[in-house]
Amino acid sequence: MATPAKHKKGAKKHYKCAILTISTSKYWKKEKGEDISGETAKELVTRSGHEVVYYDVVPDEEGKIHEGISKALNTDADFIITSGGTGLTKSDVTIEVISKLLKKELPGFGELFRQKSYEEIGTAAVLSRAIAGVINQKAVFCLPGSPDAVRLALTEIIMPEIVHIMKHVGE
Repeated sequence: MATPAKHKKGAKKHYKCAILTISTSKYWKKEKGEDISGETAKELVTRSGHEVVYYDVVPDEEGKIHEGISKALNTDADFIITSGGTGLTKSDVTIEVISKLLKKELPGFGELFRQKSYEEIGTAAVLSRAIAGVINQKAVFCLPGSPDAVRLALTEIIMPEIVHIMKHVGE
């Protein structure tokens, strides 16, 4: 029986990442460097030995999100991290836009993220609609906009498993 360790063995170890922050308020302040979640994602991805090849901030608007994810998909990035727009307000439409594009969903990601969030923030974890899946042979992870949520997802789930995920996405 193949174990996760066997799947990781022989797999490529370094991948390219695109980061897309989805936030109207951060979009208008992006010149001032106020995207802590995006900066956190960049730092954690590079610290894990991967390269960030694309970064942008777009407002919470369906058309702009679609345009932003399309640009990220058209880079040489192997995987994409989005932050923001996963909540329940009227302007939280990231999941609606990106879920329509997913060819395969990774339901375990959202389930595990909410479980780990529950351990940190309690029952408020149910408000997150974080998802992950595959679009055009690229893994896509949609995270909440909170820097703590980005840190949690990247350090506890995505970075420890990205080599394994990417090996399967590429098969």
